[in-house]
Amino acid sequence: MKRRSVRRWLLIVLLICCLGVLGVVSFLFRTAILSFAGSTIIDSEAPQPADLILVLGGDFYGPRVVLAAELGVRGYSRTVLFSSPPYKNLPEGNFAIAFLTGKGYPRDLFQVFAHHAESTVDEAIALERELARRHVKRVILVTSAYHSRRAALVMRLFAVTAPDVEDTK
Repeated sequence: MKRRSVRRWLLIVLLICCLGVLGVVSFLFRTAILSFAGSTIIDSEAPQPADLILVLGGDFYGPRVVLAAELGVRGYSRTVLFSSPPYKNLPEGNFAIAFLTGKGYPRDLFQVFAHHAESTVDEAIALERELARRHVKRVILVTSAYHSRRAALVMRLFAVTAPDVEDTK
């Protein structure tokens, strides 16, 4: 019985030491570890000319819509389409357009696709029909950095073949 007790205590001490070493190593390499972890959720590519710049719902006055407007002004596409769930009983893209035109961006660059999707998958399914109606083959997808990899995957599965992804960092 005594040997079991000693073994148990040695195992506990060994486990605590291993956890301590793991903690120290994690602390020392925290920047590399966090950078790697972040890179697994971010999907960002250099923009290429596309049929459409698509801004996913969820932001109508921040960096996401400004980035899309800048890409449009720089000529990556003639159309920036706001995927627009409702906000205060209006498509949120209406608010984005008001925000951007107030900053001097041209109104004719923007269009709104209103829908009632409540998830990225539902949004992609709703967009699939709209993108097909517009004969869109190539999309620049603009979304938040932390959402980019998942959004690109969902869009590839449900809506478009090859979206380029632009994220707001």
